[in-house]
Amino acid sequence: MNLVEQVRLAGVVGAGGGGFPAHIKLAGKADVVIANGAECEPLLHKDAAVMERNARDLVTGLQLAMEAVGATTGIVGLKAKNQHAQEAVTEACRGTTIRIHLLGDYYPAGDEYDLVYTTTGRLIPPAGIPLNVGAVVSNVETLVNIAAAAEGRPVTHKTLTIAGAVAAPATLTVPLGTTLRACLDAAGGPTVLDPVLCIGGMMMGETTTDLDRPVTKTTGGVIVLPRSHRIIQRKLKPATLQHAIGKSACDQCRYCTEYCPRFLLGYAVEPHQVMRSLAFTATGAAHWNDWAALCCACGLCTLYACPEELFPKEACDQAKVEMRRANVKWSGPATVKPHPMREGRRVPIKTLMRKLHISDYEHPAPWRATQISPSRLVIALKQSAGSPCQPCVRAGDAVAAGQMLGNVPEKALGAAIHAPLTGTVTEITPNHILLQVSPKP
Repeated sequence: MNLVEQVRLAGVVGAGGGGFPAHIKLAGKADVVIANGAECEPLLHKDAAVMERNARDLVTGLQLAMEAVGATTGIVGLKAKNQHAQEAVTEACRGTTIRIHLLGDYYPAGDEYDLVYTTTGRLIPPAGIPLNVGAVVSNVETLVNIAAAAEGRPVTHKTLTIAGAVAAPATLTVPLGTTLRACLDAAGGPTVLDPVLCIGGMMMGETTTDLDRPVTKTTGGVIVLPRSHRIIQRKLKPATLQHAIGKSACDQCRYCTEYCPRFLLGYAVEPHQVMRSLAFTATGAAHWNDWAALCCACGLCTLYACPEELFPKEACDQAKVEMRRANVKWSGPATVKPHPMREGRRVPIKTLMRKLHISDYEHPAPWRATQISPSRLVIALKQSAGSPCQPCVRAGDAVAAGQMLGNVPEKALGAAIHAPLTGTVTEITPNHILLQVSPKP
């Protein structure tokens, strides 16, 4: 069995949040594989912890990926500030052809367009993917999981950071299907009465008050903040209100565009023009929406650049939805030339944290060997890009840890799911499988 099939059967997906099935990337051909350890979301330390603890597995997974795609170059991109991770990866790379590329502490260093250009000098074509320039990019935890898959071990656990308004910020490794409430309890519990969660980070994550949501393969971290927090208040505004505010207040100052990382790389992304679509929803809407097509949704325009605290990122999100609904493909310029001010407009993480009003929550969140022993796991049937899994077990079945619970139809995009712990299937719904965990003997 080759590596692509091993990774497919193990259900490995992009662990940085994208969730793209890893076996699809490994089936391509490239001359460089880049391990993405940039981790630029403020307060999150998951990737740094993975590199510190699993550096050898990371390097093994990177070498396996290089062999699978025919690459001769391997690069680990990580921030210079993560000294312990840098030391661990440097030692693990000793005697290999893999090199480390140290990144500055800016946002969004982990955007794959930015990372590919920074580490190789190659510019991905507009609306393209790294493979178009001979590169494959994978999160460092994904590569650790690829190494495990090569040994026949499927993805059953997830490493994530719990930070913000909790008593003891920490990075934990927990069984998939564990509730976020249990993760928060393991980090000492919330220190605010009405906690709101930013799942995946404050910039690109999802905002929710559902503490019983289960951990999935793409849950990279949770930032807990009080409902009264300024940024939470902004995020909780309904989309209709966000757009109405933008329609009435945007004065076309261009700050959102001038700080856009994709614009600074030379791509035709201009959020200030997309904001015009809020006022011109009939004539010319398609033209204005086109300026959002290459947006990476990093959130800098909304949460950092806009002096009036409007919502250009959300306008871009809406524009991309409308383009997909109308089946409109990118048709803009194919040439890309980085902006001469690109380096000077990098946004330092500390500056971003001050703007987000979270500097008071900047505490270490080291990996902690806390054993969370849930009595029940909620295993989502869709934990990756593509189609949800079809269950291959039934209610009442006893399952062993590591046993496949669901798989995607043949030739469909998606990833299999497995039982993190031994137990009994108690319920199957269209969205998840409930697993009652067997007590330890």
